[in-house]
Amino acid sequence: MSLSILLSQALTNGVIIGLLYLLMAVGFTMVFGVMRVVNFAHGEFYMVGAYAAYIFVAKWHLPFIAAVGLAFVVALVLGWLVEELVLKPFRHDELNGMIATIGLAMVLQTAALMIFGPDTQIMPSVAEGALVIGGIALPMSRLYVVVFSVLVLLALYLFVSRTRTGRALRAVVQDMEIATAQGIRARIMYPLGFGIGVGLAAVAGALMAPLFSVSPFIGNTPLLKAFIVVILGGLGSIPGAALASLLIGITESVASTFMDTGAADILIFVLVIAVLLVRPTGLLGRAEG
Repeated sequence: MSLSILLSQALTNGVIIGLLYLLMAVGFTMVFGVMRVVNFAHGEFYMVGAYAAYIFVAKWHLPFIAAVGLAFVVALVLGWLVEELVLKPFRHDELNGMIATIGLAMVLQTAALMIFGPDTQIMPSVAEGALVIGGIALPMSRLYVVVFSVLVLLALYLFVSRTRTGRALRAVVQDMEIATAQGIRARIMYPLGFGIGVGLAAVAGALMAPLFSVSPFIGNTPLLKAFIVVILGGLGSIPGAALASLLIGITESVASTFMDTGAADILIFVLVIAVLLVRPTGLLGRAEG
């Protein structure tokens, strides 16, 4: 394989990885924007989505498209209930809210361990074969990831920009006090924002389930990568998260191809530190105050 094709393949894989990181990061950013709380249980909702997709496809034999949609619904409902029953007292209480999400992560992970056990589960492949374009091989299973990720992000964009509820949620993210003064009901926006945010994490987990194994501990790495993306892009900036996701995905893929995964992780942290030294607020973040 020539160097140009190898590099092109790495870039293509990097875009795919970046799209999944973006789904995680956008949800993470939405939760922080609405509640001003860093959600350390975000990775566990990724795990919930992966298990939901596994059950719907491997056990109930539903189409993968339906499984991804149902995984989002499951996480949305669970997130709504969690926000109302557990996190409601900690709205805009950053420290205690963060501690509460750490406890929530432990509860969800332990519950999954008790229900499914510690053994990893393998989900059947959702598509066979590969699409070859200019010497670049794109497995159909990964093409599913690209298509679904783009469709989900497009649907989210249309929701927040074209619907009344979406505009209200965006107003809450931008400025809670002004939004409340305009008559927007925060008591609905809080659980809705949290539910949609963790629902996006669940979609990412559902999309990754056919590509990797499913276990109670799979949420740790996606949470770390989502946190890195949000910090690099700028806390609260969705365009920044998009740019940072692609940058990290491509960097990770190229470095892993030509070096190894350990070197890729080191390179990502060096990149983050270098950017924050120049722009402490992240790539597209804005200083508060």
